[in-house]
Amino acid sequence: MLWVVAITSFMGTFLISSVNIALPAMGQDFALDAVKLSWVVTSFLLATAMFLLPAGRWGDRSGIRRLFRAGLVVFTLASLGSGLAGSGAVLILFRFLQGVGAACTSTTGPAILVSGFPPAQRGRVLGISVSAVYLGLATGPFAGGMITQYLGWRTLFYLAALLGLMTAILAFRWLGRDTPGSGSGPGRAGMKGVLLYMLGLFALVYGSSSIPSARGWLLMAAGLATLVWFWRVQQRSEAPIVDTALFAKNRLFAFSNLAALINYSATFAIVFLLSLYLQKVQGMPPRDAGAILLAQPLMMALFSPLAGRLSDRIQPRYLATAGMGMCTAGLAAMTGLSESTPSWVLIAMLVWVGLGFALFSSPNMNTIMGSVLPGQLGQASGSAATMRVVGQIVSMTVATLFFAGLFGGQAMELVPTPLFMRALRWSFTCFALLCSLGIWFSFRRGELHRPVPED
Repeated sequence: MLWVVAITSFMGTFLISSVNIALPAMGQDFALDAVKLSWVVTSFLLATAMFLLPAGRWGDRSGIRRLFRAGLVVFTLASLGSGLAGSGAVLILFRFLQGVGAACTSTTGPAILVSGFPPAQRGRVLGISVSAVYLGLATGPFAGGMITQYLGWRTLFYLAALLGLMTAILAFRWLGRDTPGSGSGPGRAGMKGVLLYMLGLFALVYGSSSIPSARGWLLMAAGLATLVWFWRVQQRSEAPIVDTALFAKNRLFAFSNLAALINYSATFAIVFLLSLYLQKVQGMPPRDAGAILLAQPLMMALFSPLAGRLSDRIQPRYLATAGMGMCTAGLAAMTGLSESTPSWVLIAMLVWVGLGFALFSSPNMNTIMGSVLPGQLGQASGSAATMRVVGQIVSMTVATLFFAGLFGGQAMELVPTPLFMRALRWSFTCFALLCSLGIWFSFRRGELHRPVPED
């Protein structure tokens, strides 16, 4: 069970991080401008965020293992389609479908682990799963750079399809069966909430890519209003896809989710921005850029299991808050990047941020999953995954806002270097300020109450 979930966790993040390195090559092949190029990443994240919350409820109702297997199949077929794409629009479409499959696996994976292991081992197995996530992030930049440079970017998707097929075979053979939960299905009122959530999120993200036009601002405003409407509907619903009471009455759960949202919002676009910085500004080939970007996720992969174990013994909020503070300091340092910053300085910054993220993520996830009842594990897992992906979207949206506002629709390779550096510095400034806010939520969440072991 642990192997199947860990391999799937690795697969999704490997593709995300390797695609970041391959973006300049994709942009040249399909002549994509900076904003459309960002949609190769954003479309995947948007689809994942749109389907995570419904998937959490559907998993509790019909079986988390069944939904996990279905997500694997969709992800595998969409990976193959991405590799065969003949245009930028088709590639973005298949990336969206990849995100749908990833939503079904990422929202059910932690729930499968928590339901299959005793509480005393929860931090350990979640730490291993998170470590697989960061191992994918760690190997993605370097392997993606090598593959892109020597075999072409399409090979990344062919490899993802092959790995997905192998994992699906293992899942169907070894993951076992589960019985449907007692939670009620979406129903007519539930479907209204699903549609409001999806439409609001899509309008908000798509509108951000149309800034500074009036249409972009109107779409963003409409998206925010629709999401507020969605929340009100969930408060009145008898069978909501989001249990708003968890956020209203469980401060430990609510603040841990908000801390995760802020942390991912502040850190996800680091690899996206630095991949473009290293290849465009410093003129590095994909292989060398990937080797440098390896530093941050490698630290995450190495230290997440240790942080997970420590969170079984030490109150998680202390570890997570220290990690959030380290991320804030690292992002502030990145605002000082210049066209001639030595590679070793950038590597040191990435190592520091990677250590901070490792300290934050596993203890924070342990807190979220440990703050709810057993029958709410699917919702908690879906909520945590939603915070992660929505945070990643926010991070990309911030970068896209500066790209759209400063670059004026130019192809990335034609953007003047001083103008690109201006967008880079403004992005990291926003991320550092945002991450500093997360320190407060992380510390103020309260303490996780653990069951007293029997003699």
